[in-house]
Amino acid sequence: MKKEEIRARIEQLGIVPAVRVSSADHARYAAETVCRSGIPIAEITMTVPGALEVIGDLAKNVPEMIVGAGTVLDTDTAQRCVDAGAQFLTSTGFVREVVEFSVQRAMLFVSGALTPTEVIQAWQAGSDMIKIFPCGQVGGPSYIHALKVPFPQVPLIAAGGVNQQTALDYMLAGATALGIGGELIPKEALQRKQDQRIRELAKRYLAMIKEARRRMAGS
Repeated sequence: MKKEEIRARIEQLGIVPAVRVSSADHARYAAETVCRSGIPIAEITMTVPGALEVIGDLAKNVPEMIVGAGTVLDTDTAQRCVDAGAQFLTSTGFVREVVEFSVQRAMLFVSGALTPTEVIQAWQAGSDMIKIFPCGQVGGPSYIHALKVPFPQVPLIAAGGVNQQTALDYMLAGATALGIGGELIPKEALQRKQDQRIRELAKRYLAMIKEARRRMAGS
């Protein structure tokens, strides 16, 4: 799948589940469960033990899922993620060498950023989308709205502080998509293998994204 298609799919879904858990088994379970819940995409962070093996397993065994690698902070890690089967890469901050690596390979890259200066740097370097992290600590939806005023052309993914109370507001503020981890994949649900709980949360978030878009289309 080409990066343009992956970006379009992220924009269509409006959500990128961030799998940042304490074991490879939990990571596989989390990714497979959100996929079955109607969100066929997952970002496996490099903080997950055995993250590369998880990415490889999902890429091979769950072909309908778009599997990405998160918290990619150097080109060596980026190459290993690509070799494992990752279809897109993300970072929690702006790392120029990883952006350039992705541009050279025509691979979708989502750079982390927080300040306007970082957004400009990441966008000019070639990032396809910008993940604003951590949103919740710097103003939440109002901060996304403030950034969209000078950067209407930049697709922003709101991450860090997105939950059931704020998801709708983030989308209405102008976020292209939401990056959600523990609020979509609760630790307890993983430990107890509560598929239904994760499915219900996925349903709620997807409904909020749909509602936000309905309101924006009618405004």
